[in-house]
Amino acid sequence: MANKIAVDPVTRIEGHLRIEAQLEDGRIANAWSSSTAFRGIETILKGRDPRDAHHFTQRFCGVCTTVHSMASIRAVEDALKIQIPDNARLIRNLIMGIQNVQDHVIHFYHLHALDWVDITSALQADPAATAKLAQSISDWPNSSVSHFKAVKERIAAFVGTGRLGPFQNAYWGHSAYRLPPEANLMAVAHYLEALEWQKEVIKIHAVLGSKNPHPQTFLVGGIAMPVDPDSQNAINADKIAYLAKLFKKARVFVEQVYIPDLLAVASFYKDWAAIGGGVGNFLSYGDFPMDNSGGTGNLYFPRGVILGKDLANLLPMDETKITEYVTNSWYSYSGGDDKGLHPYLGETNHKYTGPAPPYEWLDTDGKYSWVKSPRYMDQPMEVGPLARVLVAYVGGNPDVKGAVDFVLAKLGVGPEALFSTLGRTAARGVDCLVLAQKNELWLNQLADNMGRGILETHNNEKWDPATWPREAQGFGYHEAPRGALGHWIRIENGQIANFQAVVPSTWNAGPRDAMGQMGPYESALIGTPIADPEKPLEILRTVHSFDPCLACAVHLLDGRGTEIIKVKAL
Repeated sequence: MANKIAVDPVTRIEGHLRIEAQLEDGRIANAWSSSTAFRGIETILKGRDPRDAHHFTQRFCGVCTTVHSMASIRAVEDALKIQIPDNARLIRNLIMGIQNVQDHVIHFYHLHALDWVDITSALQADPAATAKLAQSISDWPNSSVSHFKAVKERIAAFVGTGRLGPFQNAYWGHSAYRLPPEANLMAVAHYLEALEWQKEVIKIHAVLGSKNPHPQTFLVGGIAMPVDPDSQNAINADKIAYLAKLFKKARVFVEQVYIPDLLAVASFYKDWAAIGGGVGNFLSYGDFPMDNSGGTGNLYFPRGVILGKDLANLLPMDETKITEYVTNSWYSYSGGDDKGLHPYLGETNHKYTGPAPPYEWLDTDGKYSWVKSPRYMDQPMEVGPLARVLVAYVGGNPDVKGAVDFVLAKLGVGPEALFSTLGRTAARGVDCLVLAQKNELWLNQLADNMGRGILETHNNEKWDPATWPREAQGFGYHEAPRGALGHWIRIENGQIANFQAVVPSTWNAGPRDAMGQMGPYESALIGTPIADPEKPLEILRTVHSFDPCLACAVHLLDGRGTEIIKVKAL
């Protein structure tokens, strides 16, 4: 086992993830992705009112605050053929849009940046040179010599305490870090500013959703937030003006801090445009409807599939072609573990009896993860900002095309660079930028509707279960910050008969399937150079580029209502 290494736990993510890798000649020759913590969602949705599902599903995770609510509500609306009002569409887009913007900025600065930025190096930086660097790449006003001098002193005082908290065991001083001290100091300063920024802009959720995390105004049929210019308990002109300030604050930070920093950091790591390519297949459900027809033909981010990195052929996405395998997962299917099941027929039966995590080494020849292996047409698919941006680019979204072409030109790389760890990180920035700009347009449209007296935010036509068919099933989608999120619901006699969620990190973190095909995490690590096996920083770079959320990825639900496991807190 001398040439096998493990990173466990992978930190700066949500949930529990272990990566094992086999090294040959200083590069990863084989890799395994394992979620090592079981979560028992069990049967809590079975037998409940479908209109209440979103209150439960959004508790899958404390980070993905809006996404499961949106997907589950759309699943119910799809099953019952409900069309929402236009104002509901706009408010949903605004809530989801700012969620993506905030999430991407947090990911870049607070989860991913430390894979590229060496905080300790910032202590050697010249504040004057740092100010000159910052002013050369952006018009951000907080770029004075005094500002960077104060940040440097703050870092020194923090390090001087000897209590480094989450920074204690990082790979500081690693040979793979390349930024000069001034770039590191600039990045650390913006890390701190982003903490304050995200706290302010997400107040949009408090205005439109009543709270954050887990906004409460999502509702089957629309939004439980009235639009009324004469009411203080509704979205009125004052609230529109306040929201406009917050959306502008969000956009300006993205344009003047996040994107310039992303480009500046990337310019020192261009070789990572050829590392971390992954499976080469991409899936996007599409999102952000541009009208309230309920169809998917007019989504801001279009729906589609790309196979084999073929950007000349955008294929339609058909959710009936999705299956999940458990060949190498700690679950069992009643008809055999080597077949794939569509989520409507999904089983998640826990029958594993082996030793519980942690292990010295995973049994990589057998079952080794609590995550299933989703497949589209039996192919592993990468989902997330890169998939979303690639599908939108090929699908003709002019905003995405302009932003992608700008980033590629600025870095001096071709389109092939997108299929990489660096491309994945850059695509998240593109996704963030276009949504930060689009949010203000949707807010203006909401204000215009109020000016024209269009106030409706909820469709009551099919709210009464007496109007529902005896049996119905529906697919709910959302392009969450981490990618394609799907919820499938089966309704019988007004109650939930079965519910399945296939989340972005399940697509990306899943283990091998019945055909031996690797999941995106595993595949993306192949060929990665490792400078120091004792400090495998390079593994973190690629894995963090996906922004793992294993809390969402691991569920346990038996559609037959069988109690599978009981968890007792002592």
